Amino acid sequence: MPALALTTLFVAQADEWPAPVIREAFSHSRAYFVRVVPGKSFGDTVGFSGAAKGPFATAEFYRLEKDRSYRLAATAPLLNPVAPIDFFVTDGGFLITLDNWHNMGYGKVVAFYSPEGKPIRAHALSDLFTQNEIEGFQHSVSSIWWRKSAGSYVRQGEGTFYATVNDTGAGFVFELSGAYQYCETREGRSLCRSTNQARKWRAYREPGVGAH
Repeated sequence: MPALALTTLFVAQADEWPAPVIREAFSHSRAYFVRVVPGKSFGDTVGFSGAAKGPFATAEFYRLEKDRSYRLAATAPLLNPVAPIDFFVTDGGFLITLDNWHNMGYGKVVAFYSPEGKPIRAHALSDLFTQNEIEGFQHSVSSIWWRKSAGSYVRQGEGTFYATVNDTGAGFVFELSGAYQYCETREGRSLCRSTNQARKWRAYREPGVGAH
């Protein structure tokens, strides 16, 4: 069944999502960009039970050359059956993807790839939150709305990535290794924890400064 037909068929039963298309994201310096080509494994997506399965999404990594042209440096499969919802590129060529098309909060919700397209680390929602926290998020037919659609970005210095979780500014500070701190403001102080299980909150420490 064609992708367009699949989209039309399931919109009435689930959330409305635009059909996946080829997209690009540039680094801040524009020294790198990544093009994501949607996959065809709709059957691996929640809400498309019985649909065909096939290749996952593909990322093409491009690098700026001295003559100001871009050269294809690597092509690699992603962990997304169809496409990530959002993706970002650092000035070092690293790729960060967020969530899955039609399935916010399902599968690998954040993933890190090297400039060569090699997976570094990926997290499911259960890696980041406790079950009670996950149950507290807004749920729709096909998604768990665990983060704000705006508010995710590569931080200044290009070594960390921020994903905003709620309107109070709480969110994750990820290192490019996939290590993270979850931080929120309490009584005027920024407190963080580095695991979803041990509730050991401490004052915010910039990643790379001291031990986790």
